[in-house]
Amino acid sequence: MFIDGAIKYKDYKDTNSLRKIHFINFSRRLTITTIFFLIPLYLLQIGYKGWQIGVINSLFAFAPLLFAFPTGWINDRFSIKGVIQGSLIILILFFLLIGFIRKFILMSLIFLILGFVNNALDISANSLYYKDDIDMDLNKKFGLLNFWLSIGMAIGVLIGGLLTHYMNFHTLFNLYALYVFFVLIVAFRLKEGHYHIIPFSKYKLSLLNKKTILFSLLIFVLTLHWGVEGTVFSPFLKEYFHLNNLQLALYISISLFALSFASLTICLLKHNPRVNERIFLFSMFLSGFGHIFMVWDNVLISFLFRVIHEIGDGFLAALIFVYISRLFEKKSIGGSSGILIAVMTLGQMVGALIFSYIGYTIGLQYPFIISGVLLIANTFFGYYIFKNQEY
Repeated sequence: MFIDGAIKYKDYKDTNSLRKIHFINFSRRLTITTIFFLIPLYLLQIGYKGWQIGVINSLFAFAPLLFAFPTGWINDRFSIKGVIQGSLIILILFFLLIGFIRKFILMSLIFLILGFVNNALDISANSLYYKDDIDMDLNKKFGLLNFWLSIGMAIGVLIGGLLTHYMNFHTLFNLYALYVFFVLIVAFRLKEGHYHIIPFSKYKLSLLNKKTILFSLLIFVLTLHWGVEGTVFSPFLKEYFHLNNLQLALYISISLFALSFASLTICLLKHNPRVNERIFLFSMFLSGFGHIFMVWDNVLISFLFRVIHEIGDGFLAALIFVYISRLFEKKSIGGSSGILIAVMTLGQMVGALIFSYIGYTIGLQYPFIISGVLLIANTFFGYYIFKNQEY
């Protein structure tokens, strides 16, 4: 390491560090995604109403709106490793406490904190990945990143279903606290990334331009459907198909494996902006199409369309990482990507509020249909953007 004026540099070409990032991302998604998909069942079990579940999910998504940019700025200017370690410690405390909380206000507060922790881990681990100097094809690099994120989701929901079916939610919370403790040990072995003093005007230039604003609108609409999955997805499966916790977890997790391997498929395709644009648009259409028809009243047909939806989401997620890496410079990508993460989670928050209300008052199938139509409509908006801008 050497210091040149106000800028510090570190060599970050250690592939073992990249493996640690994949492990942390895998573990974060394994634990937090289980909570995201299964927590509505737990909250209903302890007496919460539909609107309360929507509010809690929205607060989970609201935290990044406050903390995404500050977290990314800290990543660019001070420390990535420290943010990851602190967030994992808070996550351990979350799992130890959640089983004892019953009051709505306290549960809302703890999910607001969980949203902050998840966002801090998301931005920080990915900032290290964005900033590395490994010479790798962009599709391969970010396809791998999203593969480990999504395989963590699939395995996490499967484990969560097994634990809640054969044991209970309290066992799940305690075991996850123990697991995150071991993840924390790995995090202490991380290397730091690059640090720069970045003037705020630099962030303003990279964010307040037509190219970034249009892309932000595109991903905002795309992420509205995340609010469906965190509020009415598992109750829909229970009510319409009468699945128990294990069957429900198998439905969700097996389809998430399809998402994982769709991301891995991106690794096999050489980076080509025009080809990526076509894949992105087709995938968004596929995602919407699958969301609409997963409300089919036959569980096997519904599952087939869910797999189609997840394949579309897998391609989309990997390519979003590619686009973010091309939109911003490495030295300021922490703060800049943090703003885009905030846009994505704003979409989730708005979706949670709207679709939980629709689902619990009109019918649990309607949020999937409406959000699917929005995804298909967003495909045409994406076509307009890609026709006029190169990403």
